[in-house]
This record gives sequence, C-alpha cells and structure tokens, in this order.
Amino acid sequence: MNLKILKILGVFLLIFALNSCKGGDARKYPPQPELRVKKNLEEGRGFRLNDALNKTLKGGGGVFEFASSNELWRASLDTIDFMPLLSANYSGGIIITDWYSENQNEAIKITVRFLSNEVRSDALEVKVFFKKCLDAINCKVNESEGNLGAELKKEILKKATIYKKQSKDKNFKPYSNDLD
Repeated sequence: MNLKILKILGVFLLIFALNSCKGGDARKYPPQPELRVKKNLEEGRGFRLNDALNKTLKGGGGVFEFASSNELWRASLDTIDFMPLLSANYSGGIIITDWYSENQNEAIKITVRFLSNEVRSDALEVKVFFKKCLDAINCKVNESEGNLGAELKKEILKKATIYKKQSKDKNFKPYSNDLD
C-alpha cells in the first residue's frame, strides 16, 4: 500500500516539475543563480515555501490591485456615470448599465468589455443597445449601428490617458482639499 502511494506521489511530483519548466531566452537572465532567483522573485515568478507557510499561518492574503488603479476602468465609470449600473465586475472585465429612458417608448443600454488593462484603442469594446417599444409588451432591441459606441470609446480613452498621465506625476494628489 505504501509503495503504491509513493509511486503515485512520485508521478505527481514529476508531472508538476515538468509542467513548471518553461523555456526562455537565456540572454534575458543573469548567469549567476542568486541573481536569477532574485529577478524571478521580484517578477512574481516563484515562491518561497517559508513565506507561503507564514502567510497561511498568519491568515495573510495576496497582493490585490484595486479598480481605482486601473485608468481604463475609472475612465469608463466616469464616462457612463449618467447611466444606472446593472453590473460592474472588475475581475470579469465588464460593465453593464441598466436600461435608461427619458420616455416610455425608447431606452438605451451600454456594455463596456475590457480586453486589456493597457490604455489603447483595442483594449476595450463598447456596445450600445436601443430598445424601441410600441406598447408595454411589444418591444424590439437592436445593437446600435451609429457612432455613439465609437464616441463613448473615444471619450473613455481620452479620460484614461489623462488619468495615466496624472498617476505618473509624483506630486499629483487626486483628492486634495483646496478650500483655503
């Protein structure tokens, strides 16, 4: 029985070891093992068993990035802040507004999907939907073929660029109180 368990454990460890091996460009890594280990740990590519056990025993968690540090996310929420939100899922990378209407016959809904955290034109997808109703039951929903989605995307990217520039400025304080 013990031999069978040892064999299974050995196969598991072999698979784990082979799976964790990744090829790379040797020119990008220093030849000294101490420097390679240091670089890998700084880039988050490895872990120390002692640190992992200490975090587990002390109840510590991982390092989390908050949505406020993502310029595209903040710019998107600021741009569509006039709309009621149905769902905003940062980890899923999507913002969905609820139907917004100024009259009972027409309504608009916007979805913003994040494809990347980088501030660039192909990093997000904006879709606009229109709902037109003849009466309370008879409604038709269509995706907008107009330029509203493109205009929203352009405005989001403008704001995200400004936020990114501000975050690089070391002296910038976004919530200062200059009432004197």
